[in-house]
Amino acid sequence: MTSRTDEALGYEQARDELVEVVRRLEAGGTTLEESLALWERGEELARVCRRWLEGARARLDAALAEEGEETARAE
Repeated sequence: MTSRTDEALGYEQARDELVEVVRRLEAGGTTLEESLALWERGEELARVCRRWLEGARARLDAALAEEGEETARAE
């Protein structure tokens, strides 16, 4: 579940934090509990990024559809 704080994160903020989480996991040296907490945080951040990207895709699709309609009317 994503918290309200996560929902307020911008795409770049979430992506940057996700990169840091992955770096820490790849570096190792953490306990099992720390690794699990990092993994869970990474999953939350990935969901935030996915929502941002899906929203951007929807906006782009809507803009392209509107442009196509305008082009069709002009012809």
